[in-house]
Amino acid sequence: MTPRRLGAVIALAVLVGDQGIKALVLRFAAGDVPTPFCAILDLTLRWNTGISFSLFAGNSPAGRALLLAFTLTAIVLLGWWLSRCRSFLVGAGLGAIIGGALGNGADRVLYGAVVDYLDLHVLGAHFFVFNLADVAINVGVGLLILDAVFGTRSKSAGNRTVTPPGVQ
Repeated sequence: MTPRRLGAVIALAVLVGDQGIKALVLRFAAGDVPTPFCAILDLTLRWNTGISFSLFAGNSPAGRALLLAFTLTAIVLLGWWLSRCRSFLVGAGLGAIIGGALGNGADRVLYGAVVDYLDLHVLGAHFFVFNLADVAINVGVGLLILDAVFGTRSKSAGNRTVTPPGVQ
């Protein structure tokens, strides 16, 4: 499997998983009433009209269109980057980000807002409500940072690759 194919498989898995979980949440959620999941996480349906952490909420049709256009532009640019990547770590990271962006973008098209449902809290303080797509985007960014910090430059391709310790 190539890094590009790995990225595509991860993007598809994130998209399908994200939309499947959101369909279940929409069917069974008790609205804003929290359902405890574990000590620090509740299931709570929230509609996010903004981007991450509800920043730049786009409540108007123009705002929603602008956020969707931004999302589609990011997906195209990340897809172009994925088509050129030769590192499995970069491929996995880009795939996770693309899949998450597609999942949240699909919500904007289908519902006019993103379906968030995981409410993180500790000692009574609630931090934010998020979804699987958000998790995938953050993990993808983390993988890209790992590659930037720990990847080695390939002299011929100019791409970063992670080389296990002791391997030359």
